[in-house]
Amino acid sequence: MALFTFPRRTDPADRRSPTGLEGRDFVLLIVATLGTFSNYAPLLSVVSLWSAEGGSGHGGVGAATGVTMATTVGIQLVMSRLLRRYGLRRILAAGALLLGLPTFAYPVSSGLEWVLAVSAVRGVGFGMVAVAGSALVAELVPPGQRGRAVGRYGIAVGLPQVVCLPAGVWCAQQFGFTAVFVVTGAASVLAAPLAGLMSGRRAEESEEEHAANEAASSERGGTSRPEGGLRPLAGPWTMLIVSACALGGMTSFLPLALEGDAAAPTALFVLSAAVIVGRWAAGSFSDRAGSGRLLVPGVLACALGTAGVAGAAAGLPAAAVLASVAAGLYGLGFGALQNDTLVMMFRRAGPQGHGMASTAWNMAYDAGTGAGAVVVGVASQVVGVDGAFAAAAALIGLVGPLARLERGHERAHRATPAPAGETC
Repeated sequence: MALFTFPRRTDPADRRSPTGLEGRDFVLLIVATLGTFSNYAPLLSVVSLWSAEGGSGHGGVGAATGVTMATTVGIQLVMSRLLRRYGLRRILAAGALLLGLPTFAYPVSSGLEWVLAVSAVRGVGFGMVAVAGSALVAELVPPGQRGRAVGRYGIAVGLPQVVCLPAGVWCAQQFGFTAVFVVTGAASVLAAPLAGLMSGRRAEESEEEHAANEAASSERGGTSRPEGGLRPLAGPWTMLIVSACALGGMTSFLPLALEGDAAAPTALFVLSAAVIVGRWAAGSFSDRAGSGRLLVPGVLACALGTAGVAGAAAGLPAAAVLASVAAGLYGLGFGALQNDTLVMMFRRAGPQGHGMASTAWNMAYDAGTGAGAVVVGVASQVVGVDGAFAAAAALIGLVGPLARLERGHERAHRATPAPAGETC
């Protein structure tokens, strides 16, 4: 039984091709992404503060984020099956509701058990939104525009983290927690109907192909399995998860590692902004020059940036300035790496594997971020925070040869003429 019924539109306006980089469907996706991430981003901090308001200790405060990410990764493990059954638009709409509606329940109690229960449901919604949203990027734009589309989608994901993350804390202090929960809950809930306004057509499809694919999809209960499997995705997946570990460590431990009230917030702001710039610039570049060219520079920037943060944590001169510069370098490299790896995974998975590629990419990002926070925390008890960051930098450096290898694979693909009829 379908979660939602989204009728196919046949009015004349839809014949002007709603797909493509400037198409209506992609604009709707960007707006929906801004809405859902305007719920997710500010509540990373606000829910922790709400839990502390209820008397939770440091372990309980961190558990709220931990439970959210655990259920996020958990739902991603079964997303391929859900996408085959319900499709991307229905999953996006359901995820927006599961992320938004429970938010209204937070004011009922700041007790740890209640906060964790609500956060667990929201984590499921976020996992659905993250996978369906990034997969729709590949569905709604042709391959020649995919780099720029991934870059613009990255801006829609990153902008709420730059603006709403600090704004949420300030608003909770000025207007109260309930006001923040109501506004952020509404932002995600209102994003759900936008999925229903999409045409449901792939960018590569003609009107007749769309009708035929809709009928075939209904007969088999969803999209078909891609032929390539997961093996072609292993290289970019490994680079992303290793590099994401440093992100988890920085966001969790920079406030503990840097002296001065403004040092850590400034560095984290620079990092978030640099990720957006990196994704946008990489998207424009990859459409012109081809994917894979930024893998080596991206990995190198991530390693050097993390090493710089380690130096700042060790108390080198001008540590606050060094931390911001290093965080910015890491952010640019990680943003470029996010864009290039996602575009590569979409291409390698093929038109029928966009959902699988999106699931794998999001799992690498989320699992790497979560694991990085845990590992840096454990390692810091032995070698200090600066030593843990240095180890993370060395780990990223180890995937440098893999980045060169994958760049060579992409170059070989570009040099090989595509078979007749191949579009990706």
